[in-house]
Amino acid sequence: MYYIGIDVAKHHHDAIALDEAGQVVIPPFRFANTRQGVKELLDRVHRLDGPVQIALESTGHYWLALYEHLLKHGYSVAVLNPLQIKAYRQVGIRKTKTDPVDSFWIADFLRIGRAQPMVVSPPNVRQMRELARFRFTLLNRRADIQRRALTILDRVFPEYHTLFSRPFSPTSRRLLRQAVTAHEFASWPLQDLTEAIRQASRGRLGRSLARRIQSTAQHSLGICSLEMAAGMEMTLLLDQWELLTQQMDALDECLATLLAQEEQYLDTIPGISTTLAATILGEIGDIHRFPSLKQLVAYAGLDPTIHQSGQFQATQARLSKRGSPYLRRAVWMAATMARQYNPDLAAFYQRKRRQGKHHNVAMAAVCHRLLARIYVVLKEQRPYEVRGPNKPHIPRPNEQTA
Repeated sequence: MYYIGIDVAKHHHDAIALDEAGQVVIPPFRFANTRQGVKELLDRVHRLDGPVQIALESTGHYWLALYEHLLKHGYSVAVLNPLQIKAYRQVGIRKTKTDPVDSFWIADFLRIGRAQPMVVSPPNVRQMRELARFRFTLLNRRADIQRRALTILDRVFPEYHTLFSRPFSPTSRRLLRQAVTAHEFASWPLQDLTEAIRQASRGRLGRSLARRIQSTAQHSLGICSLEMAAGMEMTLLLDQWELLTQQMDALDECLATLLAQEEQYLDTIPGISTTLAATILGEIGDIHRFPSLKQLVAYAGLDPTIHQSGQFQATQARLSKRGSPYLRRAVWMAATMARQYNPDLAAFYQRKRRQGKHHNVAMAAVCHRLLARIYVVLKEQRPYEVRGPNKPHIPRPNEQTA
């Protein structure tokens, strides 16, 4: 058996080959991160007169293309956590720090049989993970836009938040395209403003809100000198916000298509929408790589860390926030929905609050319980059974109402 260690980088990789005795049979060499470069690697490997195992570090995202290319050629490839190799190198005799030596430690770690390869999810699950993470990116951008828009309103119509608790509801967005400053709203003919509100709210709102808007605008502290700039900025921000929302909707459809190809029951758990189910499954991958719930909780970064020094031990523990921030955020969002629509978790949350726990502490406890349900559903491959009343409609996290 021969062992190939590959140290992965962006533009090139370094490789070495050892035999079963740990002797170098192919000296360290560098090859480009291109199809021709991989061909040079394979040409050298083909000269070996025995079976081959290959190991490489999961360095950023650079390893994936090489990994898939080697799999297509029929090789057994182990993907190792860089922390494993770092620890192994530190206990080794050699202390040199050069890239070729790094490839040696990777090959030698594989040779001695201590490697615990990472479980690489199948392509469908990896696609869900990529798209769900990109969706979070768009969600963050949209949140930035909302904050910028609220900053504008704080200047030109600071009382606006008393009229719309959600300034980016359809009705509010429609009005903000026509008026932004308090002066503009105060000057808007009452009948025209009423009609605009009725159209935007599909008849649910009308003259009463129009009068409140005009009365508030007439007594506003907002400045008038930025009227043109505020209107232009707000229009462009609303365009961006609506474009991002459309793109997120497109991602939701794609995630739903990918999720339908998987045998899973995550979306049977109240609070977990199709999008969140795809996000959670994409981050967890194969549930069997977590032998216990405790390990899954740690991977989500929802396990507590206790600060201790000498005889001192903190009375309050904080979340470790290690592992996957995307999984942690998805579970938190699902827990927020679940405590509203899952009778069992809602009662559990209220019990924690009555015990004097802070909202975040109570929510962390809900997340832990929700993760336990996720763990069981994925492990046993069966739908979640709702306790209490029939499962109600669970709105999507990004649903907007007027």
